Amino acid sequence: MSDILVGTEFAFSNQDFDRIRTLLRQHTGISLSDAKRSMVYSRLARRLRATGRSSFSAYLEGLRAGAPEWEYFVNALTTNLTYFYRESHHFPILAAHLKRRAAENNGQPLQVWCAAASSGEEAWTLAITAAEAFSSLAPPVRILATDLDTQVLSLARQGAYRSDQLVRVPDEQVRRYFRPQGDGLYGVRPELRALVSFRQQNLLDPVWRVRGPLDAVFCRNVLIYFDRPTQLNVIERMASLMPPGALLFVGHSESFSQGQHKFQLQGRTVYARVRD
Repeated sequence: MSDILVGTEFAFSNQDFDRIRTLLRQHTGISLSDAKRSMVYSRLARRLRATGRSSFSAYLEGLRAGAPEWEYFVNALTTNLTYFYRESHHFPILAAHLKRRAAENNGQPLQVWCAAASSGEEAWTLAITAAEAFSSLAPPVRILATDLDTQVLSLARQGAYRSDQLVRVPDEQVRRYFRPQGDGLYGVRPELRALVSFRQQNLLDPVWRVRGPLDAVFCRNVLIYFDRPTQLNVIERMASLMPPGALLFVGHSESFSQGQHKFQLQGRTVYARVRD
């Protein structure tokens, strides 16, 4: 690999790339492969322009965790691919699980954590699933939706989507759970909004702003960006918030059968919390 990314507006050396990778991994757990070099350049070049920096080294020298620019740095490098009913096989499983847990829970609200909420499609899909499962706009379910990226969380809170973003949502559910609000957007109706709260959360933070007991956790397509020890540490911490029988839903590329003993595979990328 050439030391300098040629044909670009800013010089971008291997040393710059390695410093960026180290910073991101130390503070978020995300490991960037060599294949992400062009992506990193493209996304951070925008921040150099916005901050008036003439080089990556100057930009990185001024970058400190907790400083205003730090949030933009992390947001720029976070991948946020999502859509309604992504990995759709999970939602009938969740619906059956919620009904079963509700019957055992003596009317106490169930808690679901959406640990990588992105721009909200997954969290709102969870809310729709809960409403459908109980045939009610006020099901006994509360959903906490978190993400590292504050920009996408802002979009998630708005709960407004274009019609093409709702293409995977059945028409009858669009009519039931969304309301036209102008400019071609459909907004989540208030009753559904009442089920979901949004919060910024870094899974590497020493203290999580999440409280158990959690009846289900959706942590899909985020752990693949962590190395194996970090993955297992996050899973262990999630397990501490989940009683036996609670379900952990992960992404199609994620497998945790080896190296952990808190969960047992129940089916396609669904794990059940077992007794210690």
